[in-house]
Amino acid sequence: QGQLVESGGGLVQAGGSLRLSCAASGRTFSQYAINWFRQAAGKEREFVAAIRGSGGSKIYADSVKGRFTIDRDNAKNTVYLQMNSLKPEDTAVYYCAAVRTYPIVTASVMEYWGKGTLVTVSS
Repeated sequence: QGQLVESGGGLVQAGGSLRLSCAASGRTFSQYAINWFRQAAGKEREFVAAIRGSGGSKIYADSVKGRFTIDRDNAKNTVYLQMNSLKPEDTAVYYCAAVRTYPIVTASVMEYWGKGTLVTVSS
């Protein structure tokens, strides 16, 4: 699959919105499910959302359901995470990861990772 590069992180006030992007290289992008994980300081990496390679199915962690939306544009080799109604507890480094099996929410079995983008939500 190749490289994954996240972008779109930054500082936002509570209640605000951000859209993260995960851009992938390679010609087999649509064969991979893309997951978003996040890791807050001093905590373990946790699953946020996942989308099937075709884009036809999505799953979310309970903590973000109804606030975050994952989507993908296979023509652009890009997956997006729209984050609305952000809370201070959403502060973390957000990572995208690729895996050929869906749905998988376990970080240890992801095949490719990006380097992450920092999201900071102020109260």
